[in-house]
Amino acid sequence: MTIALLLALALIAALLGLLRWRGTSLALLALAVLAFFSIGYGFPTNLFLDELQNGYATDTRDWSGRTAIILLGAGTALPDRGSVEPALWSYGRIVKAAQLQHSCKASGAACNIIVTGGDPREYGRSEADVYAEALVQLGIAAQDVLVETRSNNTWQNAQFTAPIFRERGFDRAVLVTSGTHLRRAALYFSHFGIDALPVRADYATPRRELAPTAFNFLLADLVLHECLGIARYHVYNLLGWNVTATKPGAL
Repeated sequence: MTIALLLALALIAALLGLLRWRGTSLALLALAVLAFFSIGYGFPTNLFLDELQNGYATDTRDWSGRTAIILLGAGTALPDRGSVEPALWSYGRIVKAAQLQHSCKASGAACNIIVTGGDPREYGRSEADVYAEALVQLGIAAQDVLVETRSNNTWQNAQFTAPIFRERGFDRAVLVTSGTHLRRAALYFSHFGIDALPVRADYATPRRELAPTAFNFLLADLVLHECLGIARYHVYNLLGWNVTATKPGAL
């Protein structure tokens, strides 16, 4: 996404140069080059990453009431052996959810993991089913895992998990996802009446190399995606396009 934006900026600069707007063309070209190196070295991205990720818990000791540990998906992969597996960014979330469930059980409290995620890539198995299988392999009892298999994005994760949360009579929720994803995810779940404790499964930081790195551009794309998702939520609220909030004041 960021590469495409930089290429578009460079293309506009070239077109302006052809139209003899040389001052504006050079300014835009210089801006594109500056942005390329800044993003490649991770300078502006790091500021936004700190804003998105800092201040969240990495575990909890409060298991009062009946708790739902809500695990958000990060995609699936279909490797050459043909079986659907959790995607690259998924494993930290799965392990964190398993750790929390073990902690809850050790305290003697009542907990379930709700795994939410459909099959947007049409691999034949939902993210929820694939992750549930991985959780069982990590020692989680199958009866302690609930699945929501219809959602194809974070908004639907919240929308389709909320009825399960209410119907099962949970008192509180712990929301597990990547650090970069937590703010937007918690906002969406709050909209549907679930004021969850956000728990960070991982923490992303740019790489410091001698030359700009593709990894830092990947992080910039993640940041841009999250910021646009948060901004879109608020714009849609102003326009009345979002589904009515389940809980008054949740916005």
